[in-house]
Amino acid sequence: MSFSVAPLDQGMSFKAKAYQALRQAITQMDIYGGPSEIRLDERQLCEALGVSRTPVREAMALLEQEGFIRSMPRRGIFVVRKTKAEIIEMITVCAALEGMAARLFVERADERGMADLHATFDRFAEGELADHVLEYSDANVAFHQSIIQASGCTLIADLTDRFFIHMRAIRRVTMRRGGRAETSIVEHRDIIDALTRRDADLAERRVREHTLGLARHVEQHCDFLD
Repeated sequence: MSFSVAPLDQGMSFKAKAYQALRQAITQMDIYGGPSEIRLDERQLCEALGVSRTPVREAMALLEQEGFIRSMPRRGIFVVRKTKAEIIEMITVCAALEGMAARLFVERADERGMADLHATFDRFAEGELADHVLEYSDANVAFHQSIIQASGCTLIADLTDRFFIHMRAIRRVTMRRGGRAETSIVEHRDIIDALTRRDADLAERRVREHTLGLARHVEQHCDFLD
């Protein structure tokens, strides 16, 4: 699998730049699209980033501490791939956090924030989702991020950021299974309706149930994770 990174510019330390570039590249990966973990090649990464091995190794050590990659003796370095049980647990925690973010969104978001949520899905017709699954998946992730950011709660943003790489990847792969995309767009529009009406209780409940629905979908359709 290709690993897309750009050469680093001058500015902050090469370690910090390497960390940001590698984390962004991992975020864009289809971690669960194949049957096994993705292996990273240190030499290729150094060449792609245009730096020596030292900042790359330092950046990768930090990524390993954060649980994004793991080093296996005599085998190499791999992007961490969660089990089904771990994914479901992660989604369950996110459901609670995103539900609270929706409540805070109702209290704090301005009309621009509301308009942005509407614009996220207006271009998708339910009957045409099959031809635009990847685009819709990216819009889905942006939708959840927008609610969290507009909630104004830094702690919720920080906690969900820990899960973002895996949540993005699992949302992307589930969109292609069991009619999840068609269910998702209906639920998103119901969420937007609750947010637009400034109904905090309903918005919190709908966001929480929507995300818990993803957990149920993973349980039913993602046996490849085990």
